Amino acid sequence: MLWSLVDHPAPERFDTRDTQTEMVPPPTLGVNAAHGPHRSFCSPVSPCENPPMPAPAPVQDHERGIVTVTAGVIVLSFDALLIRLAAAGAWEVIFWRGALITLSLVVFLVVSGRWNDFGRFLSFGRAGLYTALLQGAGSGLFVLAVSHTSVANTVVLIATAPLFAAIASHYFLKERIEPHTWAASIAVLLGVAIVFGSALEWREGLGNLYAVLAAVCLGANLTLLRRHHAMPRIPLVATSGVVTAAIALPFGSPLLISSESYVVLGIMGMVQMPVALILITAGTRYLSSPEVSLFLLLETLLGPVWVWMALGERITVETLAGGSVIVLTLLFHSLRRMRRLSGNGTRRR
Repeated sequence: MLWSLVDHPAPERFDTRDTQTEMVPPPTLGVNAAHGPHRSFCSPVSPCENPPMPAPAPVQDHERGIVTVTAGVIVLSFDALLIRLAAAGAWEVIFWRGALITLSLVVFLVVSGRWNDFGRFLSFGRAGLYTALLQGAGSGLFVLAVSHTSVANTVVLIATAPLFAAIASHYFLKERIEPHTWAASIAVLLGVAIVFGSALEWREGLGNLYAVLAAVCLGANLTLLRRHHAMPRIPLVATSGVVTAAIALPFGSPLLISSESYVVLGIMGMVQMPVALILITAGTRYLSSPEVSLFLLLETLLGPVWVWMALGERITVETLAGGSVIVLTLLFHSLRRMRRLSGNGTRRR
C-alpha cells in the first residue's frame, strides 16, 4: 500500500479562532504539484482545510485525471495481495519492500530529470527526517498488520488516519476542529470498536493494533507535512524506504527467502508500487483534493476483494459492519468538503 503523501497548502495563520481542521477519507502517494495546474491536492487522509480553489480544468483534462487516478488506485489495491503471495516473513517483506521502492523511485527521479528534488528535500533538515521516519514506520506497520490480521481489518483500520490527523492538527497546529468533524471522528471510532470486536485470538488483535498504529503514524505525518507543505514527496518516500529497510534488517533474513518470493517482491517494489505512484501523481494534477479522496476509497474496498478472490480470505460480519461505518463516514465527509470547495469557488468567481 502506498502511503498518502501529497501537497496540501499551509494555513494562512495558525490561530484557533480562524483555522479549522477537517478530516477527509484515506491510506497514497503524491508529489510536488509544481508540475501541474493545481497548487494543491490531497489524499483521502490529508487534513487540508480551505485550499485555494484551482481554475476549472478543461473537460478532457478532468476526464484524463479521472481515468489516470482510477487506474493508479486499482494497481495500488493489489498491495496487500502481493504481500500475502510473497510467502515470506513479515520482516523480510518489509526490508525488500522498502529497499526496492527506494531503488525504483531513485531511478525514476534520475530518468525524469528531477534529481534536484532530493536537494530540495534535504533542505528541510530535521522536518524531512521526521517525515521519513514516520512514513517508514507506517509502511512497516502496514506489512506487520497484513501479516497478523485480515486484509479487510487492516485497510479499514488504517482508514482512521484522518481522525489522528485532525487531532494532531488541533493540538500541534492549534486548529479548531469543526463539530461535524468531531461527529465523524466518533462514528469512525465506533467502526474501529466493531472491527476490534471481530478479533478471535491474540494474533489477530495484535494485527489490528499494528494497523491502528500505522494510522497514527500516517495522521502524524500528514500533520507535519501540512506544516511543511512544499516538501517534495517522491524523495521523501524514497528516503522512507531506506528507513523501512534499516528497521527490518536486524529482525529478518532478507537473503534467505525463496526465489518465488523474490519474484513477487520484485513485482511489488519495482512495478506495482512505482506504477501506482506515477499514475496517481499524474492524475491528481487535474482533480481537486476531495475528488482524489473519493477515488482513493476504492483501495479500501478493492484490497480485501482481491485477497478473497485469490486466497479465499473471508470477510467477517463484524469487519463488514465496522468497515462500512468507517468508509461511509469518510465518503460523506469528503462529499461535504467537495460541496464546500465548490461553493467557495462559485463565490470567488
